[in-house]
Amino acid sequence: MGKQTSRERRAEIVRLATVSGLANVEELSTVLGVTSSTIRRDLAVLTAQGKLARTYGGAMALVPHPEASLRQRSGQAFEAKRAIGRWAAAQVRPGETVLLDAGSTTGAMANALASAREIVVATVGLNALDELADATGVEVLSLGGRLRPLSQGFVGPLTEASLERMTFDRAFMGTDGVTADRGICEADLTQTRQKELMMRRAEHVYVLAHAAKLGQRPFHAWAVMPDHWTLVTDDSAEREEVAKFKDHGIDVVVVDSATTSFEAVDER
Repeated sequence: MGKQTSRERRAEIVRLATVSGLANVEELSTVLGVTSSTIRRDLAVLTAQGKLARTYGGAMALVPHPEASLRQRSGQAFEAKRAIGRWAAAQVRPGETVLLDAGSTTGAMANALASAREIVVATVGLNALDELADATGVEVLSLGGRLRPLSQGFVGPLTEASLERMTFDRAFMGTDGVTADRGICEADLTQTRQKELMMRRAEHVYVLAHAAKLGQRPFHAWAVMPDHWTLVTDDSAEREEVAKFKDHGIDVVVVDSATTSFEAVDER
């Protein structure tokens, strides 16, 4: 591949900023193979053209990354989500009360929980409710509220009021992106506020994220994580990405996408 022109390089900067949400000078310098001063000049030009907005140490995209609908996401990384969902379902023991977030991976977990016995599942996700509607051994609680059409999940004051009246043995969270240093990334602050409340009400917190979501920061709303939580991902995750979470003291479970069944594991 030949050397990029300044126009091609700047187009790539805009693309990277749109995908990741933020464009950091040092990271761009490494990825594009040019000096930091060149990147700063590029950012100045792109800002003047109205294509980016400058931030401390970099820039951010003016056009937000589009949020995919639940239907769109359900067809992505299907085998990985199913394996993660089965592993997560295997952690639930009889007599427990668990909380399921909205999302395609938590929906896969709900499918795996349908044959469980003597558990209570509270959820904000329409797909989880659908998966568990006929589960005779599961008591299902719907945490209603305002429905977000894109995520097919309930949010808002009514949902939060329900959450504040319960505690859970385990909470299983979905995410649009997750990083070791910032935590869960979502499309808006209403979602991240609610996720923080959900995690505070649970004894054990799991974030279910297939490999493509690791290290991703597509939006600018973040959920502050509890002191201890577990990341559950699949075996296509890059070792470098997994190592970042472990280096931050986060428990990481890497699930074999080809595995069809799991046994419950003991807590540490």
